[in-house]
Amino acid sequence: MDLGLSGKIAVVTGASKGIGLAVTTALTAEGTHVVAGARGRSPELARLEDAGQVSFVSVDLTTPQGPIELVRRAEDLGGVDVLVNNAGAVTPRPGGFVSVTDEQWLASWTLGVMATVRTTRAAVPQLLRRGGGSIVTVSSVNAFLPDPGVIDYSAVKAALTNMCKSLSKEYGARGIRVNTVSPGPVSTGLWLGTGGVAETIAQAGGGAADDVAKGAAAESVTGRFTTPEEVADVVLFLAGNRAANLTGADVTIDGGLIKTL
Repeated sequence: MDLGLSGKIAVVTGASKGIGLAVTTALTAEGTHVVAGARGRSPELARLEDAGQVSFVSVDLTTPQGPIELVRRAEDLGGVDVLVNNAGAVTPRPGGFVSVTDEQWLASWTLGVMATVRTTRAAVPQLLRRGGGSIVTVSSVNAFLPDPGVIDYSAVKAALTNMCKSLSKEYGARGIRVNTVSPGPVSTGLWLGTGGVAETIAQAGGGAADDVAKGAAAESVTGRFTTPEEVADVVLFLAGNRAANLTGADVTIDGGLIKTL
């Protein structure tokens, strides 16, 4: 299926690993040149850069200037056609609501919302100059499945999804489509790596990380985590021309975790 992404320029945040790397890899396979933003260059990203398919930008997206620098690189190449807001992080809060400090709330908000606000704000003028394009933001099922164990993350993702819906209304008539993707647990280091969600919850409860991960997977109808590549497939469909009249939508990919309408 031709997604109409060949020859386009995409900006992807959090591109060095996990979902961001899967999206970057999939976009390059479609013939898209990716301006990849991350704090550090992973070996996989370096190989794509060496092949001329990626322009890597070392950037701290929690700073006001970082997103501007990232999008400016795309402008140097001609301009943004696709923006994928993927950067984010989750920290389990086993101590509950009262344990989450102001600093932790602010850190979650800065990366989870303001990085997307700033990157999108920098990209919109370029998208308009290019005649329109697509913005896809990676949200989470926690946007509508509040969890006290990740209370700040849940609140941040709810705000992110809400904001993107508003953007779809503002810019739809001007050729910019804005959609979100809401994964459930994904088999990345964020969940399964050292210091990830499974390990952190296990340490707090005195159990094993594998047991936590298996329990989380069992909550889905399919009984497994989503893979980063499966999320990337949804992102690319939303970014491409096959979804040309799809905007303001949120696509859930969670193996049936959410069982309500």
